[in-house]
Amino acid sequence: MKIAKEEGIKNTWVTSGFWSKELFDLISLYMDAANIDLKYFSDKDYKEYSGGGLKPVLDTLKKVKKRGIWLEVTTLVIPTISDSEEMLESIANFIKNELGPETPWHVSQFSGTLSWQLKDLPDTPAETLIKAREIGFNQGLNYVYIGNVPGIDRESTFCPNCKTKMIERTGYYIKRYDENGKCSKCGQDLNLILR
Repeated sequence: MKIAKEEGIKNTWVTSGFWSKELFDLISLYMDAANIDLKYFSDKDYKEYSGGGLKPVLDTLKKVKKRGIWLEVTTLVIPTISDSEEMLESIANFIKNELGPETPWHVSQFSGTLSWQLKDLPDTPAETLIKAREIGFNQGLNYVYIGNVPGIDRESTFCPNCKTKMIERTGYYIKRYDENGKCSKCGQDLNLILR
């Protein structure tokens, strides 16, 4: 990571967030961005399904944000485990109050076919993900995205002030309408990473 940073290459981690203090101290100097899974908002579920605890993940999220590393949060919305409105509201509230409303939240579809541990569960219905996205916005988050559902138009970025589409995303296709990270309609700072 150090050599990549010295060469101008960005370091990004996609991670569960179970980091020790030693690991954080070692990598945070060279990390540019992280997408951290916040799988559940229950210590019991973390222990049962992930073999860990909720608090270490919350602590990692807060440390990454405090260090100024670009942070995005992903929740895999699993039927009967992490799909209750109460849990989704708790996650959205944590993101808003502890990480900031500008922190992107991805709510992603679970697939039983692809799961190695929960093959007996069905895929997350698109309606559940649409509801999760609404919950995020209703709790005050600026950016909430639906993932793993091809063809659903919920991947784009809208200005949190005037609601105009600023970045259009379809899979890996991206078209930008912003002006240097600001809304081209109302001038709102969109809090984007600019190249």
